[in-house]
Amino acid sequence: MPSAEVLVSCADAALTFGRGPQAVVAVHGADLEIRAGDRLAVVGPSGSGKSSLLHLLAGLEQPTSGTVTRAAALGPYDIGLVFQGDSLIPALNVVENTALPLILTDRPEGEARQCALAALALVDAADLADRLPEEISGGQAQRVAAARVLAQEPRLILADEPTGRLDHATGSHVLDALLTAAGHTGAALVVTTHDPAVAARLTVRRSMRDGRLLAPEEVP
Repeated sequence: MPSAEVLVSCADAALTFGRGPQAVVAVHGADLEIRAGDRLAVVGPSGSGKSSLLHLLAGLEQPTSGTVTRAAALGPYDIGLVFQGDSLIPALNVVENTALPLILTDRPEGEARQCALAALALVDAADLADRLPEEISGGQAQRVAAARVLAQEPRLILADEPTGRLDHATGSHVLDALLTAAGHTGAALVVTTHDPAVAARLTVRRSMRDGRLLAPEEVP
């Protein structure tokens, strides 16, 4: 059986902020491949470099040494980002927030709305469609953020501590939504977390300590 396509690869990729004595090395020489269909948890405490690694994978930061290479066919809208906490635009209702990435790629408004409603239904949030962000809970907002990613049907989903500020039950529901999104589109899913229960639901776990990405722990 042929290997799945490599979507993003890091080769000795490092990220340093600042220069001289004040420089902070956020990521030390990381080696990592993300293939289509992967389910990867990057586990570590706050400040271990997890978010910085995710930013390198997404292209939000460029490595200060080493390389981060993305598949030639992987466009900017093939990468879906789910950030911790509130990432919704206050002036837009839930369905408008969910449809926004599609509108930005010039999809017709009616088509974008239908895709957004379908994505909201998959994460059990269709009843929130007409509400403003201020009218929904934090857990509901995270489900909407997952739906927004699902609506754009990316090939790679990067979620930065998506359950970090949520209670266990709500966090589990958000993770369900991300796994549903990835399964529905066939996307790779990378989740950063400090929660072993979250990490246990993904196929491969990589730990980070002091900016260093450790060897993988594979689950049969």
